[in-house]
Amino acid sequence: MATQSAPQGLAGIAPKLVEVTNEVLFQDVWERPGLSPRDRSLVTVSVLAALCRSEQLPYHLRVALDNGLTVEELSEAITHLAFYAGWPNAMTAITLLKKIADERSA
Repeated sequence: MATQSAPQGLAGIAPKLVEVTNEVLFQDVWERPGLSPRDRSLVTVSVLAALCRSEQLPYHLRVALDNGLTVEELSEAITHLAFYAGWPNAMTAITLLKKIADERSA
């Protein structure tokens, strides 16, 4: 799995939030054996896209690619969720994925 941590710049204003994000979410939940990092990334990207969390989504799209998902798989997941989570949410997510894919191929 890609190494994950909360933005350290937030520690000055929310040290406990950064601490529990790093220790509970990224060191405990993300490391549990029940799902692979790849599968956790797919779930996370899907939920963030469905909820239109466009501030968090780019980070997790990059992590998903680092965890072995392909641009094609992510595109297919986003296309699928358009019918369940809404067209605007899917269009936002696919636009972000395209930007990241373009950056990585440059």
